[in-house]
Amino acid sequence: MIAQLMALLRTSRVRNSALLVALAPVLLAGCVQGGTDHPFWDLILGMIALFFWFMLIWIFIAIFADILRRRDLSGGGKVVWIIVLVLIPFLGAIIYLVARPRTAGYDAAGYDSEAVLTMAPASAPASQSVADQIAGLNQLRVSGAITEADYQSAKQKIIG
Repeated sequence: MIAQLMALLRTSRVRNSALLVALAPVLLAGCVQGGTDHPFWDLILGMIALFFWFMLIWIFIAIFADILRRRDLSGGGKVVWIIVLVLIPFLGAIIYLVARPRTAGYDAAGYDSEAVLTMAPASAPASQSVADQIAGLNQLRVSGAITEADYQSAKQKIIG
């Protein structure tokens, strides 16, 4: 099989050597010749298992970082959460994700959670001109939402 791959490399049909280099491990694993105990699908299943192990480790790193960055937990609370995650990792991670307060993300970013919830928008809306405000008042008067006296008093406030 290796001789066939070498012959394929020598032909002019294979122009993109980067693609062949990327596919070479899969092609070689799929071409099982006698004497090997690792068929092609063992390689694929091994790659899937590696992905899930990597994902699991990444989740635990993120949870540990979240615990250590939180400002609402005392030092003892952080130690207890870490011990729970070490002793019963899967159940502890699920319990932490369920019990974690909603504002913990703000605390980790360095914001005061109450200030974030009451923050004004970054840019105030553009102020209307005096003519636009009077036109809006006139529409309210015509539609009957305000009386003539209300219209005149609001108009005087706008004009100054």
